[in-house]
Amino acid sequence: MKGMKIMKIQAFAASVLGALVIAGSAYADGHLMVKASDQDVSGGTVTASEIGAGANGWLVVHRTDAAMKPGPVVGHAPLKSGKNVEVAAILTEPVKKGEMLMLMLHGEAGGSKTGIFEYTLGAKEDGPVKVDGKLVMTVITAQ
Repeated sequence: MKGMKIMKIQAFAASVLGALVIAGSAYADGHLMVKASDQDVSGGTVTASEIGAGANGWLVVHRTDAAMKPGPVVGHAPLKSGKNVEVAAILTEPVKKGEMLMLMLHGEAGGSKTGIFEYTLGAKEDGPVKVDGKLVMTVITAQ
């Protein structure tokens, strides 16, 4: 009798975990995104209005230009799995009016410390998230 109760509890736990994995995957597959608009960054921050993350990770702010290649990192902010709104990243160096910034979704994978941003340009630690080989990002112009 006791064994039956344990098996039922294990089956229930497995079904709950399975539902959570499916829910996370559904979010990850269809809703990974970064939304932001051109904005005033003179206060030393840049804000994404909405970010969809399939797992805990990072909003990473890269310098960019008309070539649309990610450049040096000039800010980052932590993200939780799921929908994140009004995510502000503190800029680590001045950004002038008219400069372009790439706001990109990065993961938490590959690093040695959870919750510590470890990415440097080109590294695998806490690297960019891609969907079908494309970066999950948006580009804004500093106002």
